[in-house]
Amino acid sequence: MYIGTFLQDPDFIRSLYIVAFSLFIIDLRLMNHPRTARRGNVLGAIGMAIAVTATLLIKEVGDYGLIVLGVGIGTAVGVPAARSVKMTAMPQMVALFNGVGGGAVALISFVEYRESLAAGGNPALDALIPALFAAIIGSVSFWGSNIAFGKLQEIIPGRPIQLPGQQFINLGLLAICVGCAIAIASGTESEGLFIVILVAAAVLGNMFVLPIGGADMPVVISLLNAFTGLSAAAAGLALDNVALIVAGMLVGASGSILTMLMAEAMNRSIANIFRGGFGGTTAIAADAEGKSVRSTDPADVAIQLAYATRVAVVPGYGLAVAQAQHTVRDLANALEKRGVDVAYAIHPVAGRMPGHMNVLLAEADVPYEQLKEMDEINPELPQTDVALVIGANDTVNPDAGMPIIDVGSTGSVIVLKRSMNTGFAGIDNPLFYNENTSLLFGDAKESVQKVLKEVEEL
Repeated sequence: MYIGTFLQDPDFIRSLYIVAFSLFIIDLRLMNHPRTARRGNVLGAIGMAIAVTATLLIKEVGDYGLIVLGVGIGTAVGVPAARSVKMTAMPQMVALFNGVGGGAVALISFVEYRESLAAGGNPALDALIPALFAAIIGSVSFWGSNIAFGKLQEIIPGRPIQLPGQQFINLGLLAICVGCAIAIASGTESEGLFIVILVAAAVLGNMFVLPIGGADMPVVISLLNAFTGLSAAAAGLALDNVALIVAGMLVGASGSILTMLMAEAMNRSIANIFRGGFGGTTAIAADAEGKSVRSTDPADVAIQLAYATRVAVVPGYGLAVAQAQHTVRDLANALEKRGVDVAYAIHPVAGRMPGHMNVLLAEADVPYEQLKEMDEINPELPQTDVALVIGANDTVNPDAGMPIIDVGSTGSVIVLKRSMNTGFAGIDNPLFYNENTSLLFGDAKESVQKVLKEVEEL
């Protein structure tokens, strides 16, 4: 009896919450470096387990059978999905899981409002306003994340899809959400109005992401992640749950900071992001008619790399698709044995998700010290003999309308590509037609394997 009373003591539960969100903070700190990221994930998972346990200890929590059922279903779906997903599909998984979080928050807000009405009326404003905010932002995040997933999975066209009067439609939907929320907060007791909020926010989430092109998906993912965090924090205020408030604010703050950094790296403005039109305002594609590129072969590439002093490897999404990171690492090892200084130039939005390339290369045991961000590597490129661009397009495209890895300033540029197709931005790359650029066509992994064999035979 005494033990049960102690476990359900509010002070003990608050202590558990403090331990939980302390682990969340340590988790974020450890995520700053690939060597400590895995340990950070473990601590974050432990913190979440403690937070869930603390929540289940609250006296008012019931329906344990339903909770166990939900945990069981979630585990049965989540664990196999996470274990089987390929690294190239990780951005899609992140978008989908992030959306599920936002959708859960929106549903929780609706259920809490219904229960309050059944108990006698609207909840107090200090709980009602956060619940309304969570419903709007959570619904936007859920449906917007679904569109992001569809674009990344190529279920939906990656190009911007914009309707006539898009901005006015979005403003109208936002006005409906805010107007209904104000009506409820002013004293109107209406489950129907709350449903209108959820539906309008759902349409707004779809309309918000549809006009955004595939090249801008990294910014979208981080922005929607911030939305989910903020909605979770608002739900925590409505439920008076300290752990949910702290965890949501951590996710919201980190996602917001990441969004600003990503937008700056892509030369986008935050205002355009919130207007939902930044994906549709890309540069006009260059006319490649009448131009020609210089193709090369593995033997020539091997000679250029083997007799260089400095080589910069520029990875892109094509490297991820081909799963060429281990082969690239083997090639770098062979070059380093010959005295070649090898560095990896990492653009902030290389791949389809922030940090995508860093994770791939860390998986192949590439030394973290060799990974250099754009601002660090660009001043070194004029003194670099060869830039080896593997499956990258927009991040080295002078016409992409954003800061790029300036490989054109190196002595020689070798581009590994499947074809002359444009990247996600849909803009022809004038770099490919430069006199110091040569292209090796084919699957990235197979091409690197052929180059590695030639290097080893020199």
